[in-house]
Amino acid sequence: MEAKITVKASTTLAADVERAVGVIVLAFSADPVARWVFPDPHEYLNHFPTGVRAFGGRAFAHGTGHHLNGFAGAALWLPPGVLPDEEALAEAITANVAAARQAEVFGVFERMGSYHPAEPHWYLPLIGVDPAHQRKGYGSVLLEHALSRCDQDHVAAYLESSNPANIPLYQRHGFRILDTIQVGSSPPIFPMLRHGR
Repeated sequence: MEAKITVKASTTLAADVERAVGVIVLAFSADPVARWVFPDPHEYLNHFPTGVRAFGGRAFAHGTGHHLNGFAGAALWLPPGVLPDEEALAEAITANVAAARQAEVFGVFERMGSYHPAEPHWYLPLIGVDPAHQRKGYGSVLLEHALSRCDQDHVAAYLESSNPANIPLYQRHGFRILDTIQVGSSPPIFPMLRHGR
């Protein structure tokens, strides 16, 4: 009889940042918005990691980047008052996104920013599970790990779902859709809020 392996989330240390970024890159390889930004596989693999670091990398410095054992999944949470590195993100878009798409990409990020709650909140810019490990409940493990802290502190949590397939997972954990964001040819993005408990 095979022993059951317990999957748990842990804080990602500095030595493992690249492994966490790698699993997020794998997880987003079929994401509608990520692949709209980088439709060419080579461009995606070369440039999406830079976007991951700019968009959610501050989680590592704050000890709020989490991963599952074996790096089957990772989540980058930004604590209240911490925002993505907007300067690095703008530089990454300007340097790596096709010129014809840049205005729409900037427009998407501008709209996303307008839905952040005014109250203190935890922000989840990126969460993903390696496609080889999806549909095993690992996304729930990552969410529950951080949401327990939100509940302990009675603080809201906010995210944008770039893949409609993930919305039911977020809803099961108490998130509600605020609206739909779509700029030009972009796929829809769904800002979602979970009130503090």
